[in-house]
Amino acid sequence: MKPSLPVQPNHIAILRLSALGDVCNLVPTVRALQRQWPDARITWIIGKGEHSLLAGLSGVEFVVYDKATGIAGMRALWRQLADTRFDVLLHMQQAIRASVLSLGLKAKVRVGYDKARAKDAQHWFTQHQLAPHPNAHVLESFMDFARVLGVEDERLEWNLPVTDTARNEAQVISGEAPYLVINPCSNVRLRNFRNWSVEGYASVIEHAWVQYGLKSVLTGGGSALEREIGDQIEALCQPSSVINAIGGTSLKGVLALIDHAQAVIAPDTGPIHMANAMGTPALGLYASTNPQRAAPYLWRDFAVNAYPQAVRTYLHKSVDEVNWGQRVRHPSAMMLIKADDVIAKLDTLLAHTALTASAGSTDED
Repeated sequence: MKPSLPVQPNHIAILRLSALGDVCNLVPTVRALQRQWPDARITWIIGKGEHSLLAGLSGVEFVVYDKATGIAGMRALWRQLADTRFDVLLHMQQAIRASVLSLGLKAKVRVGYDKARAKDAQHWFTQHQLAPHPNAHVLESFMDFARVLGVEDERLEWNLPVTDTARNEAQVISGEAPYLVINPCSNVRLRNFRNWSVEGYASVIEHAWVQYGLKSVLTGGGSALEREIGDQIEALCQPSSVINAIGGTSLKGVLALIDHAQAVIAPDTGPIHMANAMGTPALGLYASTNPQRAAPYLWRDFAVNAYPQAVRTYLHKSVDEVNWGQRVRHPSAMMLIKADDVIAKLDTLLAHTALTASAGSTDED
């Protein structure tokens, strides 16, 4: 007999290890659960890097699993939680590693994705599945876990914590002048193919500097590829127009930089969703992934969308003929995005932001 869902849970477990953008999209679900049951404990089992971004999130107890530790790390986590029994486990990671990890957790009921959305046979590891939600944005898929428990207040709220140390770090990098944040690279993974061209970024940086007097702060990790791309972009730009901080910031420092930026430009990677979470205008670059599913949620209308063209060019199909979430794994897919497209979208985004700020100022007056 399938166990029933709790009406008044006292202890909720969330299992979502990665990635940076996804954990940002999950926070509104956490906030919805907190509003519904303010006295409930929430324990989030999370990846090491993701925890460094969200550490200090109010009302959440984090248990960190470092994927590099493998089975040994899982056993250590199981021992840590051996005396903990959750009222409900929200299994939000569609990966066999996470499902194996879930086996050592004690929970009265385990909730996972419906069969259509469950990857790596995740539905075998849960007792209660979500209702089908075809063509859902990632953020909406996470919110489905709150909905299945009976949460009705779906207001989007993040309130990500930014430390004074991180703000000081950002201030040293950016200075006092207004700036954009550009995070040119996505995660270095096999057949990821989300990176745009060096020349394209340089053109956008030049436009932002000449047209708006905005410097561009380059952010990213410390991998050799990211550093190389950052150096190539910087070499094509006027020295006064760009600050290359790639490999030189903490994740909280990037969050602080994003918080004070005029806008963020990036492909489908963590910082574009960090911008969404901080309420900073976000211009996402999409060709290899579907922006209807994965663009920064509050700024979907401002994403550059070459995905339909990429599907036609490299998969020889229309968007309606491919599975929701289908990726275009071709190294040239992102080159379908033209610099003029990004510049035009940036102009529209900055005009929208200025208009919104002006309207807010009038209302306050």
